Amino acid sequence: MESIDLLVLRTARDWLQAGERVLLATVARTWGSSPRPVGSMMALRGDGRVVGSVSGGCIEDDLIHRYTTAYQGDGMPTGLPQVVRYGVSADEAQRFGLPCGGTLELILEFDPALASLEQLLPLLDSGNLVRRELDLDSGQVHLTTTRVPEQFGFDGRYMLNTLGPGYRMLLIGAGVLAEYLATMALFNGFKVAVCDPRPEYMDDWNVAGVEKIVGMPDDVVRAFTPDLRSCIVGLSHDPRLDDLALLEALHSPAFYIGVIGSRRNNQSRRERLIEHFGESEASLQRLHGPIGIYIGSKTPAEIAVSVMAEILATKNGVALPGEVNVSEAKRALEVDG
Repeated sequence: MESIDLLVLRTARDWLQAGERVLLATVARTWGSSPRPVGSMMALRGDGRVVGSVSGGCIEDDLIHRYTTAYQGDGMPTGLPQVVRYGVSADEAQRFGLPCGGTLELILEFDPALASLEQLLPLLDSGNLVRRELDLDSGQVHLTTTRVPEQFGFDGRYMLNTLGPGYRMLLIGAGVLAEYLATMALFNGFKVAVCDPRPEYMDDWNVAGVEKIVGMPDDVVRAFTPDLRSCIVGLSHDPRLDDLALLEALHSPAFYIGVIGSRRNNQSRRERLIEHFGESEASLQRLHGPIGIYIGSKTPAEIAVSVMAEILATKNGVALPGEVNVSEAKRALEVDG
């Protein structure tokens, strides 16, 4: 399952190639609470079909009424991009389903340049990170490949959005937990691979859409070339496999590195990596373990939910409170008991 950004851009390109009128809307700025973050996109076809989202649905409905023929309207205008704002007053916020005090600013591109999308999508499909800059005064789009993601930005004239490649997840260990976690990651737009050198585990493991890699974890992590949009999770319960993967992953820019195991096993692992493999307390600060947030999970499905939640929080830059840390929560339960 590809990311929603890629789906929106690909659909917009396909509609334009078919001769359809297309509006590309991007959340440019928000004030107060907002249902969608800046950079979120949607594509709107001239007959009212929509892909993607910029709100909970009410703003999409308003855009359909204003800019399509779905309700016997005049259809889309032509010309330069426009900026529209929703939710300035309390009445508008209620009308458009925005949270109390929320305000949303959108950039509307009418019939975005087909040539630019035809250049952009192959770059994204090839795994490139692409900086898309829109000049609202001219309507011109400038594309640049880059190695470092930049924060979405809009200064009133220029909109900057860094796109692709999609987030990737590499799982070490082809077990039941990996099946649940892989499925959840796919639904969240991750491209997922699972690695295990043990044929007895790998032969019967199967989740549609997940790449299966038979090999030693350190070699696989190295070939995976983790970047800022990658996460690596050790699930084998075999330190000979998980530790090899971690040693490679810890020296990569991966945004999340974690490993399954009890508090005792994770402490032993940290001591082992420091004593025998030259790691340090500083280098192990990026290592999550025990992984997941504490929700009292016992089954593989529930554990996968807790791990996916922690991965998404890290991806989104959310600092979780100490109470949801597995180690801290379990220590508190022991004290209370």
